[in-house]
Amino acid sequence: MKHFFILIFFISATITIQSQSLGYQDLGLLFSGNDNNGSARFVGMSGAFGAVGGDISAMNINPAGIAVYKNSTFSGTISTRNTGITSTYYNNEITTEEAFFNASQAGAVFVFEALNDSKWSKFAVGFNYRITKDFSNGFSAGGNSGIATFTDFPIDQNTPLLEYNISEEQRFRSTMNGELSEINIAISSVHENKLYAGIGLNFYDLNFNQETLLTEFNNTADDQELDVNLYQLNNTIGTGFSLNAGFIYKAHKYFRFGLAYQTPTWFSEILQDTNYGFDSENNIDVGFLQGETTYFAEDQTPYIEDNEWQYIAYRLKTPRKLTASAAIIFGKNGLLSIDYTNKSYQNIKLSEGYFLNENQFFQNDLRATHNLKIGSEWRMKRLSLRGGYQFEQSPLKNASELENTTGFSFGGGYYFGNTKFDLSYSKSSQNTTYDFYSQFSNINAANLTTNNSKITATLTLNL
Repeated sequence: MKHFFILIFFISATITIQSQSLGYQDLGLLFSGNDNNGSARFVGMSGAFGAVGGDISAMNINPAGIAVYKNSTFSGTISTRNTGITSTYYNNEITTEEAFFNASQAGAVFVFEALNDSKWSKFAVGFNYRITKDFSNGFSAGGNSGIATFTDFPIDQNTPLLEYNISEEQRFRSTMNGELSEINIAISSVHENKLYAGIGLNFYDLNFNQETLLTEFNNTADDQELDVNLYQLNNTIGTGFSLNAGFIYKAHKYFRFGLAYQTPTWFSEILQDTNYGFDSENNIDVGFLQGETTYFAEDQTPYIEDNEWQYIAYRLKTPRKLTASAAIIFGKNGLLSIDYTNKSYQNIKLSEGYFLNENQFFQNDLRATHNLKIGSEWRMKRLSLRGGYQFEQSPLKNASELENTTGFSFGGGYYFGNTKFDLSYSKSSQNTTYDFYSQFSNINAANLTTNNSKITATLTLNL
């Protein structure tokens, strides 16, 4: 006989929540990420613009760079991304490929000449919108760990109760959507045509949701079957802000260097609501384990209601960033630039009190990462050609070299007088793990290999 049930796995929304969705330490890392989105010129050089400036997307790295502009400018960018994720779970591989499209950047820089004989000869004000992190992706995993975790049928009438302890297969599906976007506002000025200095204020909007379905197929010794679905939906929203400041110095007409600092992003309140056990295929709610809703207010006092959703509010501080840059300028012919960024992942922090384990994980198991970007651009009259390389170290102290992110990019642009069109292609790869049985130490996590390829197009208008 085959038994099937949909489990509403309601448990109190404590920080040690045991479920197959991303845990809070995973979300802290995810919300601290950056996809290197921006204009096609920026992406084509892998974002190595800390000492170059002159591109609106560079204001997030070093706001001093907008004063490099000679005239006011507007730009808008669209991009398409193809993501392939290959999961390996107990020697079984599944590959999922999806394509995504978005308007990834739009902004303007306004340049003003000084009205007197001040040594600060020019200043610029910039406004930019960009998608910092695009969460949209999905993957499937499946295989047989040989370990059954759901061994009882809740309404079993047998005496003794049947034990479904023979594992046949596990299947898992995760779908994520949403984005972390930012609005940058920056002011920059140039002193004696050598020192560019700037400050910026950044506002963030977080919208994230994840839908997961874990299916387990188990048998008894006499071949009676028990199939279990565990469904979960998480919706998360929040707002935050950060500050950044930096300078670029022209040490020589062929050489310049820059230094920029960005504070942590402070999310004053992130709201998450979670629903367990909703059967999206049959559009019904069925449950054998009932539960409650817990809301953590700002004073950290639990508030309980009878409800099918769990709500939690918490705060998050992401890493600070320090970027040192250098660039060689070959006159009007081209340039070569390099950016080094140190990012303090060990300083990620969730709300005090209820997130002790997560905050200890950030402090003890994460590290400051060393990240490198190299970019080059060469001009031939109206045509420009570009290329770049990026390396981003994994924030995990015990990570292998395979878990670092590497990528390359190339592109070009063409000037039509007051209008410019740029196009770029970028590709990156990363190896990670996903543990959808995190509460069972004897079950292995799935290994994920993620390959992203992106085409970016930008139209720029001189105002």
